[in-house]
Amino acid sequence: MNSPMLLSITTFVYAFASVLYIGSWTFKKKFLSTLGIGVLITGFLGNTAGILLRWIESYQMGYGHAPFSNMYESLVFFSWTVAALYIFVEFKYRERIIGVFATPLIFLAIAYASLSPNIADKITPLIPALKSNWLIAHVITCFLGYAGFAVAFGFSIMYLVKPENTQEGAFLSKLPALAVIDELTYQMVMFGFLFLTIGIITGAVWANSAWGTYWSWDPKETWSLITWLIYAVMLHLRMMRGWNGKQIAWVSILGFMAVLFTYFGVNLLPGLHSYA
Repeated sequence: MNSPMLLSITTFVYAFASVLYIGSWTFKKKFLSTLGIGVLITGFLGNTAGILLRWIESYQMGYGHAPFSNMYESLVFFSWTVAALYIFVEFKYRERIIGVFATPLIFLAIAYASLSPNIADKITPLIPALKSNWLIAHVITCFLGYAGFAVAFGFSIMYLVKPENTQEGAFLSKLPALAVIDELTYQMVMFGFLFLTIGIITGAVWANSAWGTYWSWDPKETWSLITWLIYAVMLHLRMMRGWNGKQIAWVSILGFMAVLFTYFGVNLLPGLHSYA
């Protein structure tokens, strides 16, 4: 079995986990979400094995690089980071129902990588700019940041759909209290902001070694800065002006839209990151 085949199987495992979480919420059957976390962990282990196998295959082909060099590999790693962060959150807070809003993001990321005809899954040699030890540090920190923002996005949607007064037995009554969702959103944004900051710094150092300048106002760099500023303003408003609830949820959603454009949209523009 090669890595694309293993990761394709993992895609369907993640899809099954999403179905179980959604089924648990829809039919109010707790055992489905209990089964869902087991399936999700199985998918996470398959995702991990797929990344490691791809790394080994790269060396067997004589290229020898970490599997973070193109859109396919970055999406696979993105799904891994979101799954790892969500599993941690679920075990920490014991709120399995929140998987309804998190597991579909994990599935959609790896499904886009595995099933889209526009994304090649072949292992290719690194272009000169990517031949740096900073590649691993930059990619890991950036995608941990993206994972935090993705999970915060799921919590923000949860906050906005949950009514302030929910009757017992109603469809949305199983969701955590609004105060809990708000705090989770804040913590995930803090997590993402910390790692995005480190990712931008490591990227600047890498850029200086590759192109001789720390900052080039490349589209990816510019939108990374815009994304960072959105979340920086959000955290400032929460700490200094006491923003919370729907205000934070809407800014979190806006920030994640900026993340998606930074990740996908700017790749259509000419720039130093056009390989990503």
